[in-house]
Amino acid sequence: MDNNLLLEIKDLRLNFTTFDGVSKVLAGVNLKMYQGDVLGLVGETGCGKTMTALSIPRLIPCPPGQIVGGQVIFEGQDVLQMSDKEIQELRAKKLAVVFQDPTTNLNPVFTIQEQMVDTVLCRIRDVSARLLSPLARFIPSDRGARQTANERAVGLLERVGIPDPGDRIGNYPHEFSGGMRQRVLIAMSLSGSPHLLIADEPTTALDVSIQAQILHLIKQLVQELNLSVLLITHNLGVVAKTCQRVAVMYAGTVVECGSTIQIFKEPKHPYTEGLLQAIPRRSTARGQIKGIPGSIPDFINPPPGCRFHPRCSQVMPRCSQEEPPMVETVAGHEVSCFLYC
Repeated sequence: MDNNLLLEIKDLRLNFTTFDGVSKVLAGVNLKMYQGDVLGLVGETGCGKTMTALSIPRLIPCPPGQIVGGQVIFEGQDVLQMSDKEIQELRAKKLAVVFQDPTTNLNPVFTIQEQMVDTVLCRIRDVSARLLSPLARFIPSDRGARQTANERAVGLLERVGIPDPGDRIGNYPHEFSGGMRQRVLIAMSLSGSPHLLIADEPTTALDVSIQAQILHLIKQLVQELNLSVLLITHNLGVVAKTCQRVAVMYAGTVVECGSTIQIFKEPKHPYTEGLLQAIPRRSTARGQIKGIPGSIPDFINPPPGCRFHPRCSQVMPRCSQEEPPMVETVAGHEVSCFLYC
């Protein structure tokens, strides 16, 4: 076993029960992450990026979702086999998630202080659950713990670049800009000193200049805290600036994985090539952008074999009959395509 291996997802399969039938959202996802790794997970909207990420801390709503196969091995333990108490402990101390929209992930009726202090207390070892009750702050024996948590919260806000954190911590979420709210969420995610940070499109709701600041902050945290980051995005420009490695998803499967340089310079899978060709460049004239024909398949009745074959320009007869295995073309560069088998 690789000592630097932090996370390994093996043949992960996830179904959602709908009124129309069972939707096979994830169809055998395989993925590896290493300590200090910054991995970009990219693909079209609806390809399963967020569902893959939420499966790691077991945040899939059940029902209607159900993991029907595979393993999620984090630091040598299968997360899917953990008890509720064990997974809560893992979420509190080793895994952190930053969600897409900062405007909907902070409670508008509580101050940042109230929300952050409770979050920090959740992550302090051997702290009684009663500390989270509405009356906890008035109990003398608890005030010391809350004071310590408050100091920790102020320090985290300062770490993520909130100006005057000692004063601003008493404000409500609506008194912060979108970029500042995202910084608050990142600060909350760091309160347990996590080993893996899952960032689900953390810059989507922000303007371009603020996006750059948030991405720079994430890169700083990776260097200073030796964090590993799973960055979910559909923006390949963000991946190029931020990530060391890239995994490309299509219709519930990972079709290609490699270093950022490998993926951008020598894409192997036809789908990856199509994504890169769809990026507008300075020399691109109006009407010259090439799109990928067709649309993502119906997950209730997916096509047999390779799920991309109905849209692929290099399709072969076996593509519609068999699922292509993941093969390594060069060191560190894997692709799931019969062109390389």
